[in-house]
Amino acid sequence: MFAGLAKSIFGSSNDRYVRSLGKIVDAVNGFEPTVAALTDEELQNQTRIFRQRLENGARLDELLPEAFATVREAAQRTLGQRHYDVQLIGGIALHRGEIAEMRTGEGKTLVATLATYLNALPGKGVHVVTVNDYLAKRDAEWMGQIYNFLGLSVGVIVPNLVEDQRREAYGCDITYATNNELGFDYLRDNMKYSREQMVQRPFAYAIVDEVDSILIDEARTPLIISGPTDDKSELYLLVDAIVKQFGASDYEKDEKQKSVVLTEDGTEKAERMLEEAGLIEGQNLYDIANTQVVHHLNQALKANVLFRKDIDYIVKDGKVVIIDEFTGRMMDGRRWSDGLHQAVEAKEGVNIEPENQTLASITFQNYFRMYPKLSGMTGTAATEAPEFFDIYKMNVVTIPTNVAVQRQDEDDEFYKNITDKFAAIAKEIRKRQDIGQPVLVGTVSIEKSEMLSEYFQAEGVRHSVLNARFHESEAHIVAQAGRLGAVTIATNMAGRGTDIKLGGNLDFRVEDELREVPEGAERDAAIERIRDEIEAERQQVLAAGGLFVLGTERHESRRIDNQLRGRSGRQGDPGLSRFYLSLDDDLLRIFGPQTAFARLMNKNLEDGEAIVSPWISKAIETAQKKVEARNYDIRKQVVEFDDVMNDQRKVIYEQRAEIMDSADISDVVVEMRAETVASLIAAHCPPGTYPEQWDVEGLKESLDEVLGLQPPVEDWLKEDEVEQDLIVERVQQLSDEAMAAKIAELEPERWQEIEKSFLIQTLDHHWKEHLATLDALRAVIHLRSYAQKKPIDEYKQEAFLLFERLLIAIREDVTRMLSRAQVQFEEPPLPELPAFLTQHLDPLSGEDDTYDLDAAARGLVRPPHPDDAMNIPRPDMPALPDGVVAEQVSRNAPCPCGSGKKFKHCHGQLA
Repeated sequence: MFAGLAKSIFGSSNDRYVRSLGKIVDAVNGFEPTVAALTDEELQNQTRIFRQRLENGARLDELLPEAFATVREAAQRTLGQRHYDVQLIGGIALHRGEIAEMRTGEGKTLVATLATYLNALPGKGVHVVTVNDYLAKRDAEWMGQIYNFLGLSVGVIVPNLVEDQRREAYGCDITYATNNELGFDYLRDNMKYSREQMVQRPFAYAIVDEVDSILIDEARTPLIISGPTDDKSELYLLVDAIVKQFGASDYEKDEKQKSVVLTEDGTEKAERMLEEAGLIEGQNLYDIANTQVVHHLNQALKANVLFRKDIDYIVKDGKVVIIDEFTGRMMDGRRWSDGLHQAVEAKEGVNIEPENQTLASITFQNYFRMYPKLSGMTGTAATEAPEFFDIYKMNVVTIPTNVAVQRQDEDDEFYKNITDKFAAIAKEIRKRQDIGQPVLVGTVSIEKSEMLSEYFQAEGVRHSVLNARFHESEAHIVAQAGRLGAVTIATNMAGRGTDIKLGGNLDFRVEDELREVPEGAERDAAIERIRDEIEAERQQVLAAGGLFVLGTERHESRRIDNQLRGRSGRQGDPGLSRFYLSLDDDLLRIFGPQTAFARLMNKNLEDGEAIVSPWISKAIETAQKKVEARNYDIRKQVVEFDDVMNDQRKVIYEQRAEIMDSADISDVVVEMRAETVASLIAAHCPPGTYPEQWDVEGLKESLDEVLGLQPPVEDWLKEDEVEQDLIVERVQQLSDEAMAAKIAELEPERWQEIEKSFLIQTLDHHWKEHLATLDALRAVIHLRSYAQKKPIDEYKQEAFLLFERLLIAIREDVTRMLSRAQVQFEEPPLPELPAFLTQHLDPLSGEDDTYDLDAAARGLVRPPHPDDAMNIPRPDMPALPDGVVAEQVSRNAPCPCGSGKKFKHCHGQLA
């Protein structure tokens, strides 16, 4: 009670913090008349003056008021847009490494220019991170006008750039890119063989747009670079055939946890059937020799029981295509990991593609925490504020709106079943369309969108269905969702980053309608006509009540619901939002208090009747909080396990960088050789034992295998008082002499190159094997909980021991290869990166850009096919030009035949 009273008098801590920034805003406004009086040339010269002041010891905070005023004036002159005072507050929050929560339509893209410009002045590079390629290109071109005017360079990273283009973009003062491209470039850089091949600079500062989507939603799955392994399709098919014979009594399913386990009877049945099929050794399913088969059995069980066709995935052109749970988008080319995708392929009877082995991976949490300074912006972050602080140490600052919000958020309407609910929605929208009120209908999946579309057709409602597959066309459709009588069905996150303006969006209409009209009087007149039409239509929409946002069900996360609501009521516009729910909705069915709901609904509701109750709305919010907490635990567990690997990753990547930067690593190699000699002798001549107890034959074999030496160990043993240390000293001397003789045959620079190459390649080989071992360890470590042990602690301990073995194996292998290497005088070929795949289950992308073989590394985009080099023409498309080999074209690049399609949709379909 007292807390509520204090808040009503003094305001919340957020309100007090925002008020405290008012002095800085006043300082920025104080510079405005001075800056406005500058000529264009003088304004452009401000960047040079600021950089000079930084060199003389000034801090960025001291430059902030004047720099912000400079950006505001540059925006006014280039874009015709002036930053509001609340936008200045957002810019200050971003500069301080905080998250600015700003409602939709408040101009977050423009806000970012303030902190971006200020932090780009030191010349270390600022990364502006967006959720898709379309927004990265759009924002770089749009906001780039301000930066270019002020003399800063702007780059943009999109898929299929060659290495030089990426290096140039990262070398700019400001670089726009997607989170996936940044993460994969980091991983690829740490697989390169020289500094010159790397594209990224040391990290300095990043601003993450739609920060909740990137650092929360997408953080549930890591970025993975992987390579192919052996084909096990036969095993998948055999295990799938067995699982299809199980009945409901053979397993227990938990929809909340998305898990399925065999019952005792089911386990006995599985053991009997697997033994008959010759797939297990012995009769016990859980013998250590049967680990791999158990893993396949569990994945096949998941695929058949938990994963539903046309909901979790679809089968298209003989391939299993994932449907994302957040957005309902088809995720072409993406694959579930750990053999699950292969299990679903076996279930559906389509071609089973081989599994992949991890070559490098990182979570978004650990990637973005490498930036010394990180900030973000979004319309919805407050509900996840504890997670942002726990994981990223970023505070959420809620920025007030420029104009008070006029939107009305009504209580939810509940129906007995989905049929009644959809019928009610169709009738309500028909009424709204009749009075000209635009409606944005938010759904959670493509399936629900198409089902709702059928109801609309039956009711005679004109509408657009947005399946959210192509970001650019998606943006054009969503931008016009505020026109008179428009009804747009979209998945909840479709078109994020695009403003819905009442009456229509001028820029998009000009682009769509006047594309063929050249610059000149005719085009100017047409633009004025469209502007007048939009203003007239806007007045009609305002009279009809503004944009009506209708949610067809509640999402697991309150934040996603708030994003949908936030599409209405921009910049003080009137608006309305309402959610329609039923007992058939997944959230209520799985997480809601079913008994209370069922009694209330079935007892009091007639068919087609609705109930509106704040109590039920509260119960829904409680269910959402439960799911949010569970999802946070999942993400926290992902990052806890990756933290263990991250410490090891840093050591390996730092060692790699040191090797590449060093002109001469002979000291490292000599030390490795000395440690290897000492460990070999200690293994065969243990300290504290007598010479007659030593394994002399084993020692001689090991020294010959590793060092290529045959020392007279027996003669040394005949000497009086022979000790282990003396053996070590003599073997090291022989080894050093042998290496010196080998090195003398070559130029010193040439030998240094050989040492570096051997060391890096050995490091990479063992790191890859180590990652595979850690993957396997993580898959089974949870079983330790049955012994009352904490899995994460056990994982840390085991991973540390494995890492120690890794370092020993690297040391021994490098010594062996250099000691036994035959010196050749031909110029050795440069080592190549392996062909690999990049993968991340991205909720906001329907394209397969992150799943191509690395085109920049080798020019290959998929495994070679026998017909590729033949350039086989098809009747419906032109032939490839002479000299163009299909396997050397990136799947997402324009097809060389000139069709205007992407290669993967044209000649790339041949294989």
